[in-house]
Amino acid sequence: MSGPVGLAGAPLPRTASNRPRSQEFDRLPQGPTVQRERSARPGPKGGPGRYLPLVVCFDLLGLGVPGWLVLRTDGEPRALAGAVAAALAWSCVRAARGRYALRAPGRPPGALAASGDWLLLIGVLAVLWTFTDPAIDPASAVVALIPGLLATTAGAGVRRLPARGKRRTARRVLVVGAATGVDRAVRLLGSRTDHGYLVVAAVPVGTAALSCDAPVPGRLAPAPADDDASTVLGAAFAHEADLALVIPGPELTEERLRRLSWGLHDGGLELSVLSHLSETAAGRVRPASAAGLTLLHIVPPLRRGPQAALKAAVDRSGAVLGLLALAPLLLLVAAAVRFTSCGPVFHRQIRHGQHSRPFTMWKFRTMVADAERHREQLATRNESDGPMFKMRRDPRVTRVGRLLRRSSLDELPQLLNVLRGDMSLVGPRPPLPDEVSRYDERELRRLSVKPGLTGLWQVSGRSDLSWQETVSLDLWYVDNWSVATDVGLMARTLRAVTDGRGAY
Repeated sequence: MSGPVGLAGAPLPRTASNRPRSQEFDRLPQGPTVQRERSARPGPKGGPGRYLPLVVCFDLLGLGVPGWLVLRTDGEPRALAGAVAAALAWSCVRAARGRYALRAPGRPPGALAASGDWLLLIGVLAVLWTFTDPAIDPASAVVALIPGLLATTAGAGVRRLPARGKRRTARRVLVVGAATGVDRAVRLLGSRTDHGYLVVAAVPVGTAALSCDAPVPGRLAPAPADDDASTVLGAAFAHEADLALVIPGPELTEERLRRLSWGLHDGGLELSVLSHLSETAAGRVRPASAAGLTLLHIVPPLRRGPQAALKAAVDRSGAVLGLLALAPLLLLVAAAVRFTSCGPVFHRQIRHGQHSRPFTMWKFRTMVADAERHREQLATRNESDGPMFKMRRDPRVTRVGRLLRRSSLDELPQLLNVLRGDMSLVGPRPPLPDEVSRYDERELRRLSVKPGLTGLWQVSGRSDLSWQETVSLDLWYVDNWSVATDVGLMARTLRAVTDGRGAY
């Protein structure tokens, strides 16, 4: 594109008085003249489709292998053939319902979708059963299919969770909007890796300087101009962006945004509009239209109902089974604590639970017996930027205590708190009273649900996280939890325990 078309170097944004007067720009009201071919559109490097075989194999093996084991244990004569047929039918059902189609980042099918697929699978197999030799008992077949549903639901829960770690294949994003909004969006997208977006450049509205380090290949005028679309398209082409993320505001009014969307879509560039409602899982958002208006219905967080009752039942039964299964390990750890340092085996501490109700939390003692007396002396060495007290090398921690903290074995007595109903298996970290006394309104929302033995904080880095990262993760869980989310978090807990990152 020739001439000053809003690219970097132009001292002022273009207006109707100083924009280029070529024929090309005179035609802009009818749409940009540069048409991007779909085949040439830059997309995510590597493409998310390369993971499709792994997803299909997960579905096949997740249903076929447990199904074969169940049928074989039940003495069915054609266990292997039945399991193979069920696994293939399961994969076909998932494919027919679009579960393997490429989706927008962060929006995998959830537990309800998996349940619907599973019920459809039963119907398909029932039809096949009537046309073939009914050698397999229907009741046994249904039981054999349950592990496949659980595996798929757990997989959906894991994919939904915010996580710190390796960045996934990302879409290249051009951010458009007022300088303050651009700075915030670029900062937040760059601070986390639990999404599929990579900011490559920004096009601010007006002349205000950006505080972020994103390249600025062009600017939009404060008032609507005919070359808005060409400026954004030129910046997108220059940086190989495949998505424009537009932040509405006083200078990007409804009419201007609509005209910009026409131009970008005619030019082959996809458009996303940033909502000011954050920390809301995609599964809770229901788009709708009414009288020409675009509405976003936000489903309320789960607080009661079948999933809440199921969570309570899983908590109590899981605590009982955990205490029984881990009894030998608990005795071994108790003996190690008792005979390696003076003091009691257990450390009891007042914590705040749901709705800020205090309760006594149990842990294996990992510090010297009079650790609380020495805390004031160590206050200046606190490494946390919030109300929590954390030291990477706390001198009060015993030798055995360091091992217990790194392996999270010191947390196991909290199963007693789960059994009593003070805590849940999954939830936010239970805070101390002096921490709660310094909470603001936003941080107090962490206490809307029961604290947990494990949670997003525990599996995402624990003490290595900043205080604001900890609060953000807990608030995400408070507003977006589900049984599938809990299953995914418990699956990730084992990896976090073996890794030991942030445990001190």
